[in-house]
Amino acid sequence: MRKRFVPICLLVLMIVSAACSSENSSGKESTTPPQEITYASTSDAAGLSPIDTNDSVSSNVTYQVYETLFTQDPETMEIEPLLAESYENPDDNTWVIKLKEGITFHDGTPFNAEAVKYTFEQLKDPDRAAPRASLLAPIESIEVEDENTVVLNTEEPYGPMLAALSHTNAAIVSPTADQEGDINKEPVGTGPFVFDEWVEGDHITLTRNEDYWRDPAKLEKVTYKVVPEFSTAISMLETGEVQFIDAIASDHINRVESIQNVEVQKTEGTRVSYLGFNMEKEPFNELAFRQAVAYGIDQEAYVSQLNDLGIDNESIIGPNVFGYQEDAKEKGYAYNPEKAKQLIEDNGYAGQEITLFAANRDNYMKMAEIVQSQLSEIGLNVSIETMEWASFLESARKGDYEMTFLGWSNSTADGSELLYPNLHSDNIGSSNYARYENSEFDKLVQESRSSVDQEVRKQKLHAANLIAMEEAPWIVMNHGIVTAAYDASMEGLIVDPTGKWSLYPVSR
Repeated sequence: MRKRFVPICLLVLMIVSAACSSENSSGKESTTPPQEITYASTSDAAGLSPIDTNDSVSSNVTYQVYETLFTQDPETMEIEPLLAESYENPDDNTWVIKLKEGITFHDGTPFNAEAVKYTFEQLKDPDRAAPRASLLAPIESIEVEDENTVVLNTEEPYGPMLAALSHTNAAIVSPTADQEGDINKEPVGTGPFVFDEWVEGDHITLTRNEDYWRDPAKLEKVTYKVVPEFSTAISMLETGEVQFIDAIASDHINRVESIQNVEVQKTEGTRVSYLGFNMEKEPFNELAFRQAVAYGIDQEAYVSQLNDLGIDNESIIGPNVFGYQEDAKEKGYAYNPEKAKQLIEDNGYAGQEITLFAANRDNYMKMAEIVQSQLSEIGLNVSIETMEWASFLESARKGDYEMTFLGWSNSTADGSELLYPNLHSDNIGSSNYARYENSEFDKLVQESRSSVDQEVRKQKLHAANLIAMEEAPWIVMNHGIVTAAYDASMEGLIVDPTGKWSLYPVSR
């Protein structure tokens, strides 16, 4: 019998064909995952402009599309240049920032000093009413020295400048896109991902920026899927319909940790969650009423239900935030229902009708239900009103509430950038939802921002923290644990203590 020989060209063709087959030799489909992920969020973004938004849901998207001059290393939290090349301080009130060259926005227009000047002036413009205008409030003027050099001049020294410039809301936008379109609907930045589409209430899609100034991202496509029920999002994680969720509610953490082939990250974070009063309405503007509520809330009982996803500490400045001092932990109003009832009786608050305003997110709903029960026990008549996220934020910013639940991720991990935007009177009508005003507090916070001596800053922040704790415009519910769960096929994801995450280094 003669042997048959397969021509070499045919042999190569057979090998290539086998390699490209969707099945391997065992007959099973290839398990190589596509370079794309779907992230599930219980809420839709409020908008996609870093100038015009100030919420974590929106920032999760904008952080992939836009970039800041500086950034924080997610593991060390050290600040380092990103779009900036370097900086220098010829004096305490002047910041000369050199920019990286050759970078373009997604619309093809150049990233340069003019773009930085435009972005920062828009962020500071009172007519635009940017919710995080406070980040750049100390900047008096912005100068373009040349194409790649911008100069920031402050009225007085500004200690947290680099922290402010690393904040997601200080990201640089395309001036052309902002002037000719609506970047709150169609964002245009310099980041590793490009906006593709937004079907409101359903999903947002980003695609890889093939012309990115660094190496292109490994992921080709990212989808932000709106899944209103968190339990549904977990089921989708189990089945592989989504690959990534975060901000896991305490009621769900045990279930998530039991899912095979899913990794879970938990890190002590900078986030603080609180019950806030509207200080422009009665009786919420009365200290005795706020004290009664503070004495009537048992935060320890609440935190004990969080399955190790919360820290009980009544200090507004949390343990992982610059400016925290340990003795602040004991300065709040410890749970004392008898004292609460006495204050209510002495001041005629018995039967006072209260509406707790809460976004329809699991963590806030849980707080509202527990606080409703506890305040009812001390003699108040409490109801709950809920609203979807974007509408909730708009109503809260306008002051259309009595008492509400909110949180602050503190993306800079700096106490000045916690107290100033949230409780300084400069920001009533924007990020100071409580509409709190105290001249001594304002002075201390301002001094914490205008010093470059970090020890001085720490002492000023501590003193301001104690004033706010005593006056109780906020009652701290807990300090957070940052959580994320993702398919084991994902590599490179790091969620930092502020809750931020970048998809640039992620692959599958």
